[in-house]
Amino acid sequence: MVDTLERMNVRVLFTIGGDGTLRGAQAIAEEIAQRNLKIGVVGIPKTIDNDISFVEQSFGFETAVSASRTAVYSAHTEAIGARNGVGLVKLMGRDSGFIAAYATLANNDVNFCLVPEVRFTLEVFLDALKDRLERRGHAVIVAGEGAGQDLMEKRQERDASGNIRFGDIGIFITDQIKNYFNEAGIEVNLKYIDPSYTIRSMPANPKDSAFCLLLGHNAVHAAMTGRTNMLVGNWKGAFTHVPIELAVSKRKQINPIGRFWSNVLSCTGQPREMV
Repeated sequence: MVDTLERMNVRVLFTIGGDGTLRGAQAIAEEIAQRNLKIGVVGIPKTIDNDISFVEQSFGFETAVSASRTAVYSAHTEAIGARNGVGLVKLMGRDSGFIAAYATLANNDVNFCLVPEVRFTLEVFLDALKDRLERRGHAVIVAGEGAGQDLMEKRQERDASGNIRFGDIGIFITDQIKNYFNEAGIEVNLKYIDPSYTIRSMPANPKDSAFCLLLGHNAVHAAMTGRTNMLVGNWKGAFTHVPIELAVSKRKQINPIGRFWSNVLSCTGQPREMV
């Protein structure tokens, strides 16, 4: 790739993406430095998972949360329209549950939010779900795709990016709920919704569009001043320059004992501990 950049006389490379893209950009920048070439590498954070460290928000996240409202609303409508109705929505988020958590805060109809950062056991979760149905007659569950992976059979298969292929938490939870209530002799009507790429491929909303434009402007400014091996971020309303090495040093995740997760628990009313 560096050979190609040199051959095409490219002097600035802008990389647009998430963790995997940034790691690739870091490798390219390091190779450029070894060759002592004058080529800048500047990253722009674009991932709906919002999981890049030292970046408050990445482009695409707000649009994804906004787009998730239709799925959650539909799940709630289906749940209240049936006896012991359960609406289950799986949202993206391999290692970070920000989409699921913010979708929960944006939709007060959610009763259980399951995210990768917070462990739960089937026994406690299913008992809590049963209690909810006995009290209110319906329930809505939102699950991030990386939630509950420790409950499923370990997998070694990897995708093209080298990530271990996760089990499908939506199908797994669906089967567990049906089995649990069948054994208890209780009728349950469950509807499972997986919007998947319908959310990721939505056009950017106005705020995300403006945010993306400003990220681009600041990326160009950074490149023209000679910066390299860095990405443009934002923090508390200000655009920042973040070394790529720092941004990929760890994945940004929800703090299970932090105020944000406490707000999610207050919104859902689910047990504070489900282990």
